[in-house]
Amino acid sequence: MSGRRFFQRGHASVPAAALSTGFSSVSRWRLVAAAAFAAAILLGWFVLSDWLRGADTDNPAASTPRVGERAMAASPSIIDTALAKVDNASRSFEAEKQLSGLTHHALSDEGIQRVKPLLGQAEARLIAIYQLISEGAHREALVKAEQLVRDHPNFHLAHLVHGDLLSLQIRPVRHLGDVPDTTANAAAQQLATLRDESNRRLRALTERPPEGAVPSQFLSLSPQSRHAIAIDASRSRLYLFENLTPSAGGETLTSPPKLKLLGDFYISVGLSGIEKSVEGDKRTPLGVYYITSTLNPDSLPDLYGVGALPINYPNPLDQQRGKTGSGIWLHGTPREQFVRAPQASDGCVVLSNPDLERLLATVQIRTTPVVIAAELQWVQPETQEADRRAFAATLEAWRVAKSEGRPEQLRAFYAGEMPPAATGSSGTGRSGSSRGNPGIELKDVSMLRWQDSQDTMVVTFGELPQGQSRGVTRRQYWSLEGGQWKIFHEGTP
Repeated sequence: MSGRRFFQRGHASVPAAALSTGFSSVSRWRLVAAAAFAAAILLGWFVLSDWLRGADTDNPAASTPRVGERAMAASPSIIDTALAKVDNASRSFEAEKQLSGLTHHALSDEGIQRVKPLLGQAEARLIAIYQLISEGAHREALVKAEQLVRDHPNFHLAHLVHGDLLSLQIRPVRHLGDVPDTTANAAAQQLATLRDESNRRLRALTERPPEGAVPSQFLSLSPQSRHAIAIDASRSRLYLFENLTPSAGGETLTSPPKLKLLGDFYISVGLSGIEKSVEGDKRTPLGVYYITSTLNPDSLPDLYGVGALPINYPNPLDQQRGKTGSGIWLHGTPREQFVRAPQASDGCVVLSNPDLERLLATVQIRTTPVVIAAELQWVQPETQEADRRAFAATLEAWRVAKSEGRPEQLRAFYAGEMPPAATGSSGTGRSGSSRGNPGIELKDVSMLRWQDSQDTMVVTFGELPQGQSRGVTRRQYWSLEGGQWKIFHEGTP
């Protein structure tokens, strides 16, 4: 059954070359260490130093010492060179942060300590090693690196840091790339992938959402959604939130979202990137989704690690746009890999197994939203108050029209043909108060906004007859057409 079901297009796949060459095998590391110890050490230094120093391959002079300049005679600091790279990158980041809403943070001890609890355990341990290196505590860093690679022998970046620390015990590295060209060329693809992964992890530490900020898609979130997930594909990060939003009361349908960031994890997306459109395009979809189920790892191949959380791709907006494909999951990694390359799946979102285990232990099916964006825009909830109130007023007008049993007035809220059940009260199939029914009330309203070429609102709420405590949960998809919100899909989750 698993062979038929779980290897359908849309799920992550491991290229055979990635499993048999380069750094993807733990035994390869041991073989290299035994047969060419010095070369392995220098290779580790080459990769990490090249990334941290930001070598300009299009401008060889930028990474070549000037004539007469003395070669390095002392051991370089990984963190110092990393900070130099971040300082250079921050200049361009100043322009883009106006759009992303992120703020730049230096790799200070205070900043790292604040972020570490949000990271996966292995990533946090790697950051602790960086701290020790920045303090010049190389021997202590080496001990911790040895422990990290022993606990996670498939964590390739940890191996590179370990190799760098070993090189510092032997001699200083006098020039960039002090390794045989044949060694570097043989692992060119793996080295490029690791540099990309390293850069994205570094950005996650230095470009942070401000305190209290939320992704702009979360206009409001019902307390029924105890947690929420947002994914930023540009940074290879998944953000896990606890929803602390209080229940709306009185005449208020919604409250501003109050989200507490619980986790900040590295992830991999589709081999061909994002914006999934057709089955088999190896892309990860963008949009607002919900977790639909949990898959038992015992019924899955090793490819999916410790489990999987399917999402409802294609959602009604995807279907309206003619998008195809299925089987988009959040899932783990096979035993041979700690994480995947930033773009390596057939469309799924892939986490390390420890990070996925945290998700599995935290989120709930059907009520946990998953926003997948090319780049998240972070805002303070109060800045969206006008949009929140405006749409809440539209939703209230829809409720009144339905409660009062006015079909013509109600029909104006629908983009196409109004479904027959739309004219009835909750659970009755009959019209509203004008025919003796008490009308309806809405409670626990969530409003998630998706903006691309089309402005869409995904609205979930409880609909119940007035004066009663039980009803049905509905989910509507609205689009902004000519300045007016219209429902193009209505159903139950």
